Amino acid sequence: MRILISHDYYQQSGGEDRSFEGEAALLQERGHEIVRFTMHNDDINRMSRCRLVRSTFWNSEVYNRLAALVRSHRIEVAHFHNTFPLISPSAYAAARSGGAAVVQTLHNFRLLCLNALLYRNGNICEQCLTRAVKLPGVLRRCYRQSLPGSGVVAMLLAVHQSLGTWNRAIDSYVAPSTFARRMLIRGGMPQEKIDVVPNSLPFDPGAGSGAGGYAVFVGRLSQEKGLGTLLAAWRGHSRLPPLKIIGDGPLAPVVRNACTAGRIEWLGRRAADEVYRIMGNAAAVIFPSECYETFGRVAVEAFAVGTPVIASDRGAMAELIAHGRTGRLFRTGDPDHLAAQFQDLLTDGRALAQMRAECRQEFLRHYTADRNHEKLIAVYRRAIAARTGGGA
Repeated sequence: MRILISHDYYQQSGGEDRSFEGEAALLQERGHEIVRFTMHNDDINRMSRCRLVRSTFWNSEVYNRLAALVRSHRIEVAHFHNTFPLISPSAYAAARSGGAAVVQTLHNFRLLCLNALLYRNGNICEQCLTRAVKLPGVLRRCYRQSLPGSGVVAMLLAVHQSLGTWNRAIDSYVAPSTFARRMLIRGGMPQEKIDVVPNSLPFDPGAGSGAGGYAVFVGRLSQEKGLGTLLAAWRGHSRLPPLKIIGDGPLAPVVRNACTAGRIEWLGRRAADEVYRIMGNAAAVIFPSECYETFGRVAVEAFAVGTPVIASDRGAMAELIAHGRTGRLFRTGDPDHLAAQFQDLLTDGRALAQMRAECRQEFLRHYTADRNHEKLIAVYRRAIAARTGGGA
């Protein structure tokens, strides 16, 4: 199959960037003809405000370049990941002008919420979820705490909603979890076009031993990821084992200060192979996120190395973690319940060994590259059928 796969890289790399790279490599390794079209949000720093706003709504340069690529390579499917802000909705029209079917993966809630998280001031916020004009988000400066920036994003969403872009220009959407799909449908997205394709890993890192006995957190150091709950659990419960924290972000100074107690170690950013090794040797991976996660890539990475996950009971994590089988769920935002779940996990060595085996099986059943490829191709075929009038 001839596939164009496109992504606008974030200024701070994360799970979406890794998912794009993994899927592009997966498709190419399985013999598909792959054309990559990427941009990087670092380019924003070199653009005038006027040009940035104009490009966010409709990037004519992107339209011309993409249309030429689709025609010259006779692309059958154009699969977009992040298009905000530089690639813009013009990319969909460019792909369709050359006859390609259009698929959009929705890694977050960008089409429903100005900050893409449905999260504000430490709490879930759904005030804009069903609104065509996201006025509450503008008034509360939800996009980067900027009134002008929030206004631009709200106008972008409203304009393309009124033009029918989200319904007419896209043949199929990909949501990474059933939870994400439900929320997108609540927000007015066309349910008949949304397929669930979980993220996968491009390779199998193999099972770890869990012999390290410590806990590990991997992710962005930010409020919505539950860093406050995580650190409070370790401050309030001296019998918890050592905690390793991998990642960077705005709460890095808070994490650095927490390390002075000696039971918490901040490792910063690490290469992927080292992250897998550290996760594989851990007793458990902690995923305390307080926002609506659309997926939990870190949880899948933990399953791959056979490590159970202690996760908050919110969003996709309540769907991804089978309580008592592949990990434990705790009450979101409750450090004492987090600590209790972890301590209970450690009390029965035989049960913990069984849980590690269950985690590996969960990865092998649902999150391998082969399984991901099978589901993606099914989505592409439905999108092509919809584009050519053959039905979804």
